[in-house]
Parts: sequence; structure tokens; C-alpha cells
Amino acid sequence: LCDAYEEVEGGRGQASRQEKEVILRLDKKIAPVKLAVFPLLKKEKLQNVAQDIVTNLLHAFSSISNFVIQYDDSGSIGRRYRRHDEIGTPYCITVDFETLDDKAVTVRDRDTMKQERVSIAELSEFVKERVIG
Repeated sequence: LCDAYEEVEGGRGQASRQEKEVILRLDKKIAPVKLAVFPLLKKEKLQNVAQDIVTNLLHAFSSISNFVIQYDDSGSIGRRYRRHDEIGTPYCITVDFETLDDKAVTVRDRDTMKQERVSIAELSEFVKERVIG
């Protein structure tokens, strides 16, 4: 835990207002929460898609006993990312308004903060490759 704990002065990202942000860089295999799924805003259409993603991923990986996904729609998107950085969640999946058109989500990597669009249809394969290993 000590090796995984990091405090970043001035926060991460240009828009950060934090003096210090905490990141728990746990290995993906031991992270207690593997994924977090967020609707960008508390809009019913976005929430429904996000909840469907959680259900489908939990079903797809039901044979893995420690596979935990959290659905989170509380607070701003930045606060949700920070909250999951602090508990060591390796990947956050965001459902936005583009998702309704292109059927893809934005996946953010905790360690690099890089974001990429991933098709919902390919999300299970992405998780299998990056999270499960």
C-alpha cells in the first residue's frame, strides 16, 4: 500500500483546483474496484446506458470472484475521477451524449489519465485484455 500511495502536488490536469491529489496506484489484479462507470450527467438516457453497461460487464465476468464495478453519478465528473483515483480504480468508463449516437464510451486510465473511445460492443474484450490480463 505504501508503494502504491502517491500525493500529487498541484493536482493532475490543468483544470485541477486541488492543492494535492491522492492516487492509489494499485496493481489491476489487486485493486478492490476494477472499474467505475459514470453517466456524464444525471440524465435518464445516460444513466440507463451506464447501468446497462454495469449489468452486462458484471454478467460477462461473473466467474471472477473479485470483479467489482461501481456505478457512480454523484457529484461532478472530476470529483468522481478523483474519488476513484484515491481508492485505486484502474479504469473509469464515462457515458456521454456522444455515446447515444456512436455507441462508444470514454475509458480513462488512472495512471496515465489518457482517455480513449471504446465501442460498447468491444468493452468486454477491452476489460479482458487490460483489467483481467
